[in-house]
Amino acid sequence: MKPIALRLVDLRGRALSKSEYLRELPRAALDIETAMKAIEPILQTVASATEKDLIDLGEKFDGVRPASIRVSSEEISRALSTLDSDVRSALEEAILRIKKVHADQIRTEKKTIVVDGGEVTQRWIPVDRVGLYVPGGRAVYPSSVIMNVVPAQIAGVPSIAVASPPQADNNGLPNQTILATCALLGITEVYAIGGAQAIAMFAYGVLGVCERADMVTGPGNIYVAAAKRALRGLIGIDSEAGPTEIAILADDSAIAREVAADLISQAEHDVIAAAVLVTPSLELAEEVQVELEKRVRATKHQERIREALSGIQSAIVLVDNEAQGIDVVNAYAAEHLELVTKNPELTAQSIRNAGAVFLGRFSPVSLGDYSAGSNHVLPTGGCACHSSGLSVQSFLKGVSFIQYSESAFRDIANNVITLANSEDLPAHGEAMSARLEGEK
Repeated sequence: MKPIALRLVDLRGRALSKSEYLRELPRAALDIETAMKAIEPILQTVASATEKDLIDLGEKFDGVRPASIRVSSEEISRALSTLDSDVRSALEEAILRIKKVHADQIRTEKKTIVVDGGEVTQRWIPVDRVGLYVPGGRAVYPSSVIMNVVPAQIAGVPSIAVASPPQADNNGLPNQTILATCALLGITEVYAIGGAQAIAMFAYGVLGVCERADMVTGPGNIYVAAAKRALRGLIGIDSEAGPTEIAILADDSAIAREVAADLISQAEHDVIAAAVLVTPSLELAEEVQVELEKRVRATKHQERIREALSGIQSAIVLVDNEAQGIDVVNAYAAEHLELVTKNPELTAQSIRNAGAVFLGRFSPVSLGDYSAGSNHVLPTGGCACHSSGLSVQSFLKGVSFIQYSESAFRDIANNVITLANSEDLPAHGEAMSARLEGEK
């Protein structure tokens, strides 16, 4: 088997702009436009689907024909009753920690007194209904159930549904651990459906099967991302999640075997997962290359990992110093960013763009994937330069409530009329003056 060798990008002695850094660090190519064309017939089918149509799609794309799309409450309870006790304990602890972190994200109502008799109150109101997607392809993700459900519950969303692909090894039901995790969280509305058809089901609703949702969240494959893009507007979405990625900014204090293990951990997800090490230490770079080969040879999914690490999206990036490394990682805007430097707290003060930042050698990405308390549904593909990870806020709408007394209205009326006329929108002004008609 061909040895692993992450491609080397040498930026030493080169002061580049953000755009130039990005050209040096390409990501995996995703043909989203082709995927969108491929899902068009699926969306058209689901828009007027019956349950049989959804079952047919499950058979076509997941290789299994579920008995029904809605999972019975008995099956959900049964999954919990058969859950391994150690797995249950680990999930329960993860739920406690994630609830603790997300409880601190609750937004409070704020009333602003603009003038005497004029006030604007900002209230945060949860969306009425969400559809939460949990993938089930190369791996299954009970952790994603927690990451989606907990912030929605804390936000106060009154109606929560989960969709996950039917599994051939579970009689057409979603994965047993996914069902058990739903039970632990009190989720009783679960659907055995995956891919673009799941997103479309939530967007359109299917009579007698599933009520339409206002918002869909959760990661998935390129077809899930394509469906989110196509249906955005009809529904709200969190993001168009792409392949996972890790960037590690490390200096000569880092331990090569740990850095290598962390790069491998994310490469394990997908053949197009990105693993990027940014370092001013040539010695560390060379040691990491050696450790990668050693550790990949001993791990389970080595073929998948080798392909991810040897892809164009993965690299070791040599920089002059930590300051240049910070510029590089800020330009890259990774989904996950580890800071393994002598003073990670100080380094972190300069980080602006990342989905989540992990400080020091005892805060690896794997911790955040499961039990740190933070959310692992994060922006990918450089979107961390403008977007945030999933949170309680994701499920809340800020609504302004405006109330002016008569005296406060009169005090500002002429200003509004003046501005309306300046924009050549006289009817706007007339809506103000109508309240003054008949007065001298």
